[in-house]
Amino acid sequence: MAETGNGGAAPATPQQPQGGDAQPQVRVQIVAQYIRDMSFENAFAQRGGKTEGVQPDIKVQVSLDARKREDTENQYEVVTKYKINSSNKADGAALFLLELEYAGVFLVDGIPQEQLHPFLLIECPRLLFPFARRIVSDVTRDGGFLPLNLDLIDFMALYRQELQRQAELRKAQGTQPS
Repeated sequence: MAETGNGGAAPATPQQPQGGDAQPQVRVQIVAQYIRDMSFENAFAQRGGKTEGVQPDIKVQVSLDARKREDTENQYEVVTKYKINSSNKADGAALFLLELEYAGVFLVDGIPQEQLHPFLLIECPRLLFPFARRIVSDVTRDGGFLPLNLDLIDFMALYRQELQRQAELRKAQGTQPS
């Protein structure tokens, strides 16, 4: 009987394309993920509010940050920051404020330098999003509200908006891109 697999040896590496134009293999691994900071202020409960007639108006702000980790090769910390304000549509009274910084440490290898910045601020947050979404849902539910399930976030659009904002800022300041 023929043995299948690699018999417990180290995992096989993917085959390189035939010919002289072999591209380097891209490797992405989540090394760790964690809540870097979180705050939940339940103004509604502090006022002794009653749920009758409450229609929440929810505003979500998302920002991103990425940096190379010191003393490590090819490791980057990516932080997704969520600021979620909820107020009553009827009278504008605050219901809650949730601030969450959810971070991941990524091992990224084989990505060309010119593609690294967008990769860190688009693809890495996409990988972290389901976990941050679950935290937001659990915290709002545990705070006495219906669980807030964040809509999917278009991190590519966020990235493009930030590039546009920076370009407009440079133009207003009369400087050229670096």
